[in-house]
Amino acid sequence: MRLKVIACEVLMREICYCTALSLHTIDLEFTEKDSHDQVELLRNEVQEKIDATGEGEYDAILLGYGLCGNGTVGLKARHTPLVIPRAHDCCTLFLGSRLKFEELFSGSPSQPFSSLGYMERGDSYVRNSTLKQTLGLDRTYEDYVAQYGEENAKFIMETLHPTFLLENHGEKVVYIEIPETAQADASRRFREKAEADGKEFVKVDGQIGLIRNLLNGNWNNGDYLLIPPGHVLEGVYDWQEICRATSSKETNDEDPDSQ
Repeated sequence: MRLKVIACEVLMREICYCTALSLHTIDLEFTEKDSHDQVELLRNEVQEKIDATGEGEYDAILLGYGLCGNGTVGLKARHTPLVIPRAHDCCTLFLGSRLKFEELFSGSPSQPFSSLGYMERGDSYVRNSTLKQTLGLDRTYEDYVAQYGEENAKFIMETLHPTFLLENHGEKVVYIEIPETAQADASRRFREKAEADGKEFVKVDGQIGLIRNLLNGNWNNGDYLLIPPGHVLEGVYDWQEICRATSSKETNDEDPDSQ
């Protein structure tokens, strides 16, 4: 097959590694890490790259993202199918499993994490998970205080986020290391940065399987969503399906950011 990859640059090492081993012909294009900070900007940038692809040029366009704070929700497949991992954000791609992501992040939706790709690109060496934003739980404690008062705000935060009190007394950061792209001193450098910022360092072993299968064309329905031409990526916001494809004729004009 001839495949086009559009992905975040934090995955560049892993994607290039898997591209070199793939039997398919693959063209790569990356977006900057900081594009994630503006959801609409990311969506527009990726859509422009999709639309710039000529009809019949590729068998599929592969997206190296998750829902990413709804940054990919609303993307449209034109004449070429899109394939995207069933993931809330790219942390799942580093971990290699949505089940592993659920295990580590379901109780702490804004848990900061990092990887070699995050460390070497942009100004920040760590990324807060976009899970809370994706699920529409990104209102702050101060937002709730202003609307409901301090006691009610505390109750809401503890109900929505059971680890709220713990998170506000000592933050930990997770460093995900994928063996195939690991560098000998990267975790040490990350630990030094984290501890200098007064944060607890936690190292987790990642897996490259989701990325490898994406580029090898092994798109099982449990791990990947195939979006046919004329369909739109829609968020489901659960732990299993995560996203689905909807016919563009059935899709209304609702802003995906309002989810």
